Amino acid sequence: MEIRGQRVCQACNTEWSYYETGSVACPSCGSLRSVGRDEERQLHTDTPAALPLATFSGRIAEESVATYANDLKSVLREYTRKRGFINGGELQPLDDRYLTARTLLHTVDILARRQAPTPDAELYLLSLYETLADDAAAEAVDTTVDDTDNDTTDTDIDAPSLAAAQVPSDLRAAWGLAVADAVAVYCSDLRTWLDATPDEAAATTLSRLRDHVNRLNALQGDVEPAVAADLVASARAVGRYLRTDDEAALTAARDRLTRLSQA
Repeated sequence: MEIRGQRVCQACNTEWSYYETGSVACPSCGSLRSVGRDEERQLHTDTPAALPLATFSGRIAEESVATYANDLKSVLREYTRKRGFINGGELQPLDDRYLTARTLLHTVDILARRQAPTPDAELYLLSLYETLADDAAAEAVDTTVDDTDNDTTDTDIDAPSLAAAQVPSDLRAAWGLAVADAVAVYCSDLRTWLDATPDEAAATTLSRLRDHVNRLNALQGDVEPAVAADLVASARAVGRYLRTDDEAALTAARDRLTRLSQA
């Protein structure tokens, strides 16, 4: 949507940023009557989203996955539901925090339905949880942290993520489905961006990327982890091109998608 993010309450004159609160309600008095101060509306799809994961630390260590799965999935779904990749008119990268949250969500969902998860699977779940919990805790301490700070792929779009590097063979569907979900949401925001700032070359590449996401979904995520990682890298490359006009990034995305089509 397009909004004027800088707001002024008509009841008490408090000023705030919708981009920071994600709410049209005045943070001081709760009034819904406000006016925008920005001269122009900006594209915005993101909402501030917390990840209250600390309470699950003991449960993951002591309980079976099935006992806490629904509670943890609820937290992860709420976080991913709120997240977007256009913030105050600025296109953002597909960050590792969002991707890890999606991966943990699918991993918990799959393991909760198994009677006896393997030690490797349990260690993988724990590594995902600890990575995400540590990241969320660091943000809570330092509110200046931005999701893009966690995205090392802005300078190295080929860098493998934790999930791709360590995924056990019996959980590769969880990683594949997480990638399909994450890239699909990112593609949707890229499409929104392109509607406002048309680019035929990027639109064509984005269409090819979405075809691969559909194929990944049709396979229920059950592909080699490197294949799913290539889709993440392709999405990040398209985003980088649109943010920085880096022609090499768009070329890299095209080449990667061509190799995937020929595999």
